[in-house]
Amino acid sequence: MKYLFGIVLLICVSCGNKEDVLLPKADATIVKEVVDLSPIYIFFRVKGKDTLAEVNRKNSIITTNWILNIDRRLPLRLVIPEVMKLQQKKREEKEHRNELALNYYSYADSIGKNLAFIPFTEVYYKLEKPKKGLVVFFSKKGKITVNNEEVSKQDLQKIINKSNTDSKKVIYCFDKNSSYGSYIQSKVFLYSVTIKNEVYEEFVY
Repeated sequence: MKYLFGIVLLICVSCGNKEDVLLPKADATIVKEVVDLSPIYIFFRVKGKDTLAEVNRKNSIITTNWILNIDRRLPLRLVIPEVMKLQQKKREEKEHRNELALNYYSYADSIGKNLAFIPFTEVYYKLEKPKKGLVVFFSKKGKITVNNEEVSKQDLQKIINKSNTDSKKVIYCFDKNSSYGSYIQSKVFLYSVTIKNEVYEEFVY
């Protein structure tokens, strides 16, 4: 089942019809296999001068793992509100709730040449600026700033380690105009960074 899903998804991505989803690409695999799943698609659409995010969750089953296949061209300002709606629906489900059912983003591992997944079940999104904490901001141009000072990827862990010592909460923030593709690349990178937050929030503004 898991291998069949990967093949079908790649066909959907590569075929030339209007249902194409161009998946993000990253250079590492966080999760390689997911079973008992339901695919959800967020398509890139253009209407006149407007870019739209069109959600198709017809095949989603609340008790399964949800795989969100999202077009990498979409900006976060359109993607994240739709993701928040989906999260809320699953979190508020009472009658058929399955505590083991997780949510994943799908992407293509350009190094391993395989379909990959990154979990986001425990992420709580906020569409605003954080009011306190150590603010790690990923800009639309791919730069990383910590409290408005630009830093390198190599130095980020050292800064976060110092913040943990000072009991400052680390807050990950993303430019709302960044592409979803660059967001996933940042998420994959952040799996190499260790933080000690009990509640995981992400701010998009």
